[in-house]
Amino acid sequence: MVTRPPRLTDVAKAAGVSTATASMALNGTGGNRIGSETRDRVLAAAAALGYRPNTVARGLRTRRTQMIGFVGDNVATTPFAGQMIRGAHDAAREAGFLLLMIDTTGDPEETGEAIAALQERQIDGILLATMYHQAIDVPKEIKSTPVVLLDCSADGTVSSVVPDERGGTLGVLAELAAAGHRRIGHVTTAEDVEARHIRLAAWREHVTAYGLDAGDLLAESPEARTHDGYEAAMRLLGRPERPTAIFCFNDRMAMGVYRAAAERGLSIPGDLSVVSYDDQELIAPELAPGLTSAALPHYEMGSWAVKELLRRLDEPDAEPVQHLMPCPTARRQSVAAPR
Repeated sequence: MVTRPPRLTDVAKAAGVSTATASMALNGTGGNRIGSETRDRVLAAAAALGYRPNTVARGLRTRRTQMIGFVGDNVATTPFAGQMIRGAHDAAREAGFLLLMIDTTGDPEETGEAIAALQERQIDGILLATMYHQAIDVPKEIKSTPVVLLDCSADGTVSSVVPDERGGTLGVLAELAAAGHRRIGHVTTAEDVEARHIRLAAWREHVTAYGLDAGDLLAESPEARTHDGYEAAMRLLGRPERPTAIFCFNDRMAMGVYRAAAERGLSIPGDLSVVSYDDQELIAPELAPGLTSAALPHYEMGSWAVKELLRRLDEPDAEPVQHLMPCPTARRQSVAAPR
């Protein structure tokens, strides 16, 4: 004989309350009309009976499925971006929502298919995420589905959260300036992403304020990998008047700078100070000496994006918000006064 699953009426009977009271207690509604003792009694009865609410029926009543879609452009496959997903997951779970994750290669057709697949499942909203701060066009497939952009920005018509690239750059440059550095080089990528443009502009503004020619202190490479950082640093450190410090686009390029400095016979930070961006946990604290780096707030960004999406579900007519998440400086041992 098959035993039927427990129903809401069973929970109400076990807790000694009405079905309406049991429903409000389980859904966290009702406000002050339901005392904490009553709510606890209902929750205990539900747990004892193994009651699980019928999410389909609840969705028909509330017009919500309690599911959020997360469409990521290489986010899940990028090792140091896991905190972005974790932040979104934790915020969604705390609010009683399930996060459905689809990772894409950034191809528009694949992204459109992912969005359509989530919409077919009646998700309540979508987080659209990228790796590296980028400017994007909101996919036409989004249509009327509530959306928040994560680590990317668009035309201001939807809410977004991105790192404060300028603030983070000025923060690590301030560490070098406080140590007495003026000739600060920059090793960066030539990739066309917002992160590169904003960090480069902030660095250029900083060095030109001291009357220096930024062109003499800049070295670019096609990509932002360790070898690219090495090659760029070798060129920069081989110039007649080399910089006393280098600001790197990211920690992987900084690894290459460390190697180039060693091959040039320069010690860090005695002969050359180095600062960077990202604060990757497997790189920045593990280099010798530890690398001072602006921390990308991936967890905080993921959490903020979910909370903003939930706000927009409750307030669909609210104005979109463009949020800059601070990038604090993680201070280590790669900065010293110039010789």
